[in-house]
Amino acid sequence: MVTRLAIIEVESLSYTYAESTQPSLIDINFKADSGEFIVISGPSGCGKTTFCRTINGLIPNSYGGKFSGRVVVDGLVTTERPVFELAQRVGLVFQNPENELFCTTVEREVAFGPENLALPREEIIMRVDEALDIVGISHLRDKSPDELSGGEQQKVAIAALLTMKPKVLVLDEPTANLDPMSAKSVLNVLVDLNSVGVTILLVEHRLEMVSHLADRCVIFDSGKIVLDGAPQNVLYSDTAANLGIGVPKAVLVAKALRQRPELERWMPLTPRDLLKLLRGDLR
Repeated sequence: MVTRLAIIEVESLSYTYAESTQPSLIDINFKADSGEFIVISGPSGCGKTTFCRTINGLIPNSYGGKFSGRVVVDGLVTTERPVFELAQRVGLVFQNPENELFCTTVEREVAFGPENLALPREEIIMRVDEALDIVGISHLRDKSPDELSGGEQQKVAIAALLTMKPKVLVLDEPTANLDPMSAKSVLNVLVDLNSVGVTILLVEHRLEMVSHLADRCVIFDSGKIVLDGAPQNVLYSDTAANLGIGVPKAVLVAKALRQRPELERWMPLTPRDLLKLLRGDLR
């Protein structure tokens, strides 16, 4: 059995934006082990995006507000380090890649981070080539980001972060504005990155697409973590059903079937697994 070490540790974290009187995060305690793939979900406005911003130090370093508790990423306390230093450990991808891309070509965009670290030219070229290859967009290097599809733009944003060699990628609904095929393509990139040891924190409403990829599901509600565990245990719980989050349809069907004793122990997350279950039952 492989022993994993915690790469993210959050202790008693609470946060209130400067312009608000209501806290967005309330007494959050959370750990992520190195190499985990964690899906985060919850109702709109429950604190997911705010939580993401604390992991790379944007909160409180760039937002101010009332912050208490402690966030440690790869041994660095986020309130004690500048954001540019934390960015070399944690990459943060937002919903709309257009808001992140500003260079004239994909190659320049992906090179921007290591150039600002003043790395040697040879190192920058190597990192750019590697990042473009990993996400499968080497053929787009001379294109303008404005010419690309939403899925391609999101891959550019991910590649730009990979050149910083982060150990953690935090993605805040990166597929929200993508069609199903583009979303699947981006998720395949995340699976590949996770397979080589990158820790993934993925905020996503479309749990149908992602829950089976995860080691854990974490559910927020009203600024608090209300569920944290294996995807099956979380998504089959009454709490998840009552929150009204996007529980996969396969889960809803399987829960209805679990009234039959012979099916009670099965907890499929995908239509494919549900079909296997039903075919097994029919035999």
